[in-house]
Amino acid sequence: MAYKLDSYLKDFSRNIIDLGVSSVYAELVTIFINAFIFILVLTLGDKILKRFIIEVFKIFSNKTKSSFDDFLILTNFPRYIGHIIPLLVFKWFFLELLKDYPDTTYWLLKAFNTYVILLILKIIRSLLRTARNYFQTKEQYFDKPLQSYLQVTMLFLWGIGIFFFILELFDKNAMNFVLQLGAASAVLLLIFKDTILGFVASIQVSINDIVRIGDWITFSKYGADGNVTEINLATVRVQNWDMTYTTIPTYSLISDSFQNWRGMQESGGRRIKRAVFIKQNSVRFLTSEDLVQLKKIQLVAPYIEHMEKEVIRTNRRHEVDDSLPINGLNQTNLGVFRKYIDAYLYENPAINKDLFLMVRHLAPTSQGIPLEIFCFSHDKRWENYEHIQADIFDHIIAAVKYFDLEIFEEPSSRDITNFLTHRNL
Repeated sequence: MAYKLDSYLKDFSRNIIDLGVSSVYAELVTIFINAFIFILVLTLGDKILKRFIIEVFKIFSNKTKSSFDDFLILTNFPRYIGHIIPLLVFKWFFLELLKDYPDTTYWLLKAFNTYVILLILKIIRSLLRTARNYFQTKEQYFDKPLQSYLQVTMLFLWGIGIFFFILELFDKNAMNFVLQLGAASAVLLLIFKDTILGFVASIQVSINDIVRIGDWITFSKYGADGNVTEINLATVRVQNWDMTYTTIPTYSLISDSFQNWRGMQESGGRRIKRAVFIKQNSVRFLTSEDLVQLKKIQLVAPYIEHMEKEVIRTNRRHEVDDSLPINGLNQTNLGVFRKYIDAYLYENPAINKDLFLMVRHLAPTSQGIPLEIFCFSHDKRWENYEHIQADIFDHIIAAVKYFDLEIFEEPSSRDITNFLTHRNL
């Protein structure tokens, strides 16, 4: 093959000389004309070959059940593969065409090898992207930061590629270059500080399972409150509940504190923790008449009856003077109300009884006594959770008056106006 090409070039050069061109220029004209024609033919052949390979891949992918080959087409893998044969032909032709020009051949080989390194990197990147897209369709990999894995791998491969680029272009000895690179490492660390931090953070986030795609996180420092939609080498993308997006540096996930709601989502319920403020001057001891009325409330009647017996037994044992309610043991309207809320929560089917449930007093404040409800709803979906919580407190607020208690509320301008009007009357 090489012999035929050599004979063809010599014949072509002789024909140029026959046209009156000197032998020196005839050789150059032969090279330029044949190089131009060859590049045109090779470009056309490259396009035809790429189209052929792509069509073959499509036919093959349509006959297979796996979607992996479909993703190969989407990431241009067949197109990159289609370059291989034209490149080999290009190298063979030009080495023969320019064999009498060693300096030109030298630089041509460098350009060729550099492009081959770039093509290899593109083929590997295409395979990695294909793998990422394929695994993202699998349920077990849906919450894994595959984009971050891809970027970390590609960063490493590009580093190797740049290393070989430099060795190829500047004819450097590999060991000497490594030593020189080590001397410049301080500068490189400063320039690529964010990239290196993101690289290390991505590995830690992945290995320690700190955040997954789909996790609900709250990151006050960056104003993020929503679901994680993407994790990559440099940033974590969060879609907030108002449908806006917040971008967080990946290394912030290991350097700063944030809240991940995955534990709640994977648990048996979502916490309800809220208080109503009871006016302190509305708290009092209950009389026997009060107890008779409160026994009509079915949820708290068993408790009142049990406590009545306990009060009588205890006061008799200690010979308590019951002319004053403060003496001995007596029930209060707030205590009975607290037990009523407790019984109401245990009867509520929306509350998970297997998780912690408590009704408690907090320290009194200038706004009254906080009566806090602490429990967990079965349904963890936000909208349903809010409905359950609202229903509970609707009922509690409406039930307060049956226990002769008052909820604290700061007076409005209308309350003050009514007070002054009645005062003047």
